[in-house]
Amino acid sequence: MSASKTRKVDNENRVFHDEWTELYAFTLPARSTQPVCLLCHQHIAVVKSSNIKRHYDKHRTSFERDYPLKSAVRSQHLLDLRARYHRSQRIMTNAFTGQQRALECSLRVAWVLGQNKKPFADCAVVKKCALEIVKTLTDGKQQEKLCKKVAEIPMSATTATRRCEVLTEDVLQQLDEAVRSVPVGLAVDESTDVTDNAQLLVYVRFFNKEKKVFCEDLLGVAPLKTSTKGEDIYKAIKEMLTERGIDMKLVVSITTDGAPSMVGRERGAVARMKEDHGELISYHCIIHQTVLCALLSYEYKEVMDVMMRMINFLRESSSLQHRVLREYLHELRSNKATRFSCFLEDDEKMDIVAFLVDITSHLNKLNLKLQGKDNSICDLMMAVSAFQRKLEVFREDLQGECAHFPSVQQQVQGQRDLSAFVDFVDRLTENFSQRFDIFTLGQQLTLFIQDPFLITDVRGFSKEVTQLFKWAEAGPLQMELVDLQADMALKEQFGGSESATFWMEMVPGKGFTGLSKIALYTLTMFGSTYSCEAAFSTMNIVKDKYRNRLTNDHLHMCSRMALTSFEPRFKKLAGKDGARFSRAPLSE
Repeated sequence: MSASKTRKVDNENRVFHDEWTELYAFTLPARSTQPVCLLCHQHIAVVKSSNIKRHYDKHRTSFERDYPLKSAVRSQHLLDLRARYHRSQRIMTNAFTGQQRALECSLRVAWVLGQNKKPFADCAVVKKCALEIVKTLTDGKQQEKLCKKVAEIPMSATTATRRCEVLTEDVLQQLDEAVRSVPVGLAVDESTDVTDNAQLLVYVRFFNKEKKVFCEDLLGVAPLKTSTKGEDIYKAIKEMLTERGIDMKLVVSITTDGAPSMVGRERGAVARMKEDHGELISYHCIIHQTVLCALLSYEYKEVMDVMMRMINFLRESSSLQHRVLREYLHELRSNKATRFSCFLEDDEKMDIVAFLVDITSHLNKLNLKLQGKDNSICDLMMAVSAFQRKLEVFREDLQGECAHFPSVQQQVQGQRDLSAFVDFVDRLTENFSQRFDIFTLGQQLTLFIQDPFLITDVRGFSKEVTQLFKWAEAGPLQMELVDLQADMALKEQFGGSESATFWMEMVPGKGFTGLSKIALYTLTMFGSTYSCEAAFSTMNIVKDKYRNRLTNDHLHMCSRMALTSFEPRFKKLAGKDGARFSRAPLSE
């Protein structure tokens, strides 16, 4: 007994014939398998002449009376009917596209407002502004048409909130794809928002294979609901890594602010992470360390405090003190002003003030060099090394012409001893040496990243690398470095490129596997927690006293929009189902 076969119309290769339009007033729409009647717009399920003829017989009598078969008037009328049908289909398609465009406009406005840290409700303000612009720049039917399109864009506060959720999810998905299976560096810091909620912020640095650059982005923000102990921070970081799909073994380094909860020997978050990943490298933020190096002695601190109090006194908002300030140089009528006047007349104190003006100016220049995103740890260490050499110049300069201390030169004019200032520079030099001479990222490795062709001590380089990266082997690294320095083509390419571009794109992986891995891991490291500090400033702008009821989820969402380096895929998001025109276009 033969098995029964199910008849499938799709497999019968039925074809619509063009002459059926003339005979039966039917047409086959583009990208469709169902013919449609041009007279009543009804579809026929199967492309079959008998089915089409049977349907046409319902209209034959009246239609053929007005439009006889094979007549010119019939052919022209069928052409008009077909054109009218296709035009109606385009209108329906344009209506759907219009909804998608309205959705994309809504997404883009929400994204711009999010990047500029504006509230959700500002979307409605943007819509009103857009309407006013259209009314001003256009008139007549064009104005009416554009106003209608703008009014159809959904931009209420509730809609903007949903749009931001969609955008955040999209950029987070892109981040997950970018950090998957690549080495990463972490920067971690903890602070509180305007409502005293503790927020743990984690930044990630990695090589983006698609963009061919090293990127820094917000990995996540976790609220610490109760305590902020090392164990709490460790659990939050580990949960964040798991959620983002990052293997702990791929975390190269972690940079913190040096707080006990972060770097405690036994219960600190870093110590707990090293229990899971023994080769994890930890750093104390370089910017924080330079600030600690510049701590003032008691005498200098006292002078600085008096100067700050005097400045604050002169800048207070009291109208009385403003009048005192105007008359300050002519007549002293305030007890505070009198005390400050005595301070200003003390030559020894003024010498210290002049010195503090100059030395803090140099320290501020160093601090500015260390700030900024996308700086590698090698860039920061080079700036610190250069400043250490400058300190030697400053010491000799204080014993000579004071060319680098113009305020001191103007105040002292070669009439007083400056040995106390030389001692201060000596202490500053010693502090920098104690903190940075033993820094785990040594000079050889820094030079290797900046210019590997300048390394002369091959054994010293390999020793420094193996001390930092436990998995590295000295022998193969030495041979690879020698081969690299002998490659004249690579040396010529290096001359006109940045170090990151050279290592990630020009050095072939085959033959220089170890060196490429060392460069990748080193350039992945954070040298400071500047990105975290800047992100906290952004967070405080987003959640200020006027938006203090913002939930943690929405705070983290808005912070990501303002900080991420990824761009949402607007076309993809707008193409999904759910695009709708605004239901209340004029009142939103």
